[in-house]
Amino acid sequence: MASWQLRPATEADREFLFRLHCAAMEESVEALWGWDEQVQRQIFDERFDRTRFQVIQVDGEDAGVLDVEERDDEIFLKLIELLPANQGQGIGTSIIRSLQGRGKPVALRVLTANPRAAALYRRLGFRIVQETRERLFMRSNASGASS
Repeated sequence: MASWQLRPATEADREFLFRLHCAAMEESVEALWGWDEQVQRQIFDERFDRTRFQVIQVDGEDAGVLDVEERDDEIFLKLIELLPANQGQGIGTSIIRSLQGRGKPVALRVLTANPRAAALYRRLGFRIVQETRERLFMRSNASGASS
């Protein structure tokens, strides 16, 4: 597996991270709501927070983004996106397992139109705790087994 590390996002990463979002999420967003790049840019700009976002680097190259919220009773995985070329290589698995190893349950939400990601989360021990037409809300205990 490729080696990965995290670095803090900077304002200079904004365009890369928006293009990453487009590459990683366009298919799923299109299936649920239709893809409108202007709307996606507006949503991205509202959510972009360089104090929270971390750039995932794979073998020294920018390859993804991670946003994790450490809560009192859980870790909330707000965002993980990898460039398509970096998907399916165990990088996301490794990052999520590192979160599960912090000793708290991990919670996340995933679009129902992203079955590949949902399947990954199930393999890592997440179970659905709530479901809407658009999203699955999932949770695993600290070790990765279903809680």
